[in-house]
Amino acid sequence: METWFNVGKIVNTHGVRGEVRVISRTDFTKERYSPGNKLTLFMPDNKQGRELTVSSHRTHKSFDLLTFEEVFGMQEAEQLKGGILKVNESQLSELEEDEFYYHEIIGCTVYTMDGEELGEIKEILSPGANDVWVIKGKQKKEILIPYIADVVKEVNITDKKIMIDLLEGLL
Repeated sequence: METWFNVGKIVNTHGVRGEVRVISRTDFTKERYSPGNKLTLFMPDNKQGRELTVSSHRTHKSFDLLTFEEVFGMQEAEQLKGGILKVNESQLSELEEDEFYYHEIIGCTVYTMDGEELGEIKEILSPGANDVWVIKGKQKKEILIPYIADVVKEVNITDKKIMIDLLEGLL
């Protein structure tokens, strides 16, 4: 069975030339949206994917704007709204040491260096200089942890376990 990973959701069109507005779910926008790259579009009412080739990419406000070689004009782009862009597991590339895909981090349990369980990572935010990991704490409280070397000390993807050193004022 094939494994697919979400890259982004097409939420609207932009302009009249077939550009679509995407809310991205990938941490590799430059790689995923580079011209010539293949993405597979899955529509809510259709289990079959449709392969699309990225023609252009640019950012506008908090959105990624894409055009595809197979889509001509606003009317065709309009039909893509609500679709999810995905990549197949075979399209994932090897990462450098201490780099991880979002799907590897989300779902990991976070512990302090003292062995205290803080909770599970539910989401990753990318506000700027570094990612921020959102942990759903035991008391349903969200804990925000910056992904920096001073805080994240060990990431064990196999065991889904992350060790952190709490900086003063972090909790």
